[in-house]
Amino acid sequence: MRILLLIMTGVLLPSPALAAEEDRQRDYLTVGLGVGTVPSYSGSDDNILIPAVVLRGRVNGFAFVSRGVNLSVDLAREHAGDDLDFKLGPALSLRTERSARINDAQVEALGERPRTLEVGAVAGISKRGVLTSKHDQLGFRVSYVHDVLGKHGSYVVLPSIEYGTPLSRTTYIGTQISVSYVGKGYGRQYYDIDAAGSAASGLAIYSDAGRKAGLTKMSFTLAAAKSLSGDLRMGWTVVLAAQYGRMLGRYARSPVVADAGDVDQWLGGLGLAYTF
Repeated sequence: MRILLLIMTGVLLPSPALAAEEDRQRDYLTVGLGVGTVPSYSGSDDNILIPAVVLRGRVNGFAFVSRGVNLSVDLAREHAGDDLDFKLGPALSLRTERSARINDAQVEALGERPRTLEVGAVAGISKRGVLTSKHDQLGFRVSYVHDVLGKHGSYVVLPSIEYGTPLSRTTYIGTQISVSYVGKGYGRQYYDIDAAGSAASGLAIYSDAGRKAGLTKMSFTLAAAKSLSGDLRMGWTVVLAAQYGRMLGRYARSPVVADAGDVDQWLGGLGLAYTF
């Protein structure tokens, strides 16, 4: 859950490529720092404050983004003059769900979950000049990562639709709609409760989440950026982001969410970025 704030600030942070046609191919590096409020676990009704760190850039036509403990690289080089941009590359994610700072006594009594490393790929396509100007961008992407350390022994698929547009040389807005689809092991690890866990926490025994794969959550994100240097392509930028998420189906019915948490999930963040 904590990674979601870093994802939304990283995905929706304006890049120089959106600001001007002539700058699409230039190398750049954006470094962002900020603070966010996120649920203490996915499905929690208690929020915590976390730091947010984002690195995003392009070198020789190859783009990369590091959002906290997530890293993805686009190996499909972008070509000048192309309105269509294809994305394909590796993705790494450190899963920290329910590994610390659980702000609920009953869920904490179920025990912390070990961190794990997920490895996979991300692919997507985007098109410029769709609605407002030749600089706006509409895109679709999907990522797939699998637990390689065997902690939940499953996978996470995250498809999303994104739209962003510069309103001027100094102002940018973006939005994203996404859903999460997970395998059986993920649901079993984070949302099922066995007899021992029920006895320790007082929450009811639950086994439906790990019965089969399914959709865990739908999210809507809105972000805005304002240049402090007079140009989104360089210098300082302030970024504001907010996200609403809704837990779904068997995962929403888990006592971890239905009794100890909330199906409605709210996130927000404020950051400062510098583009070289």
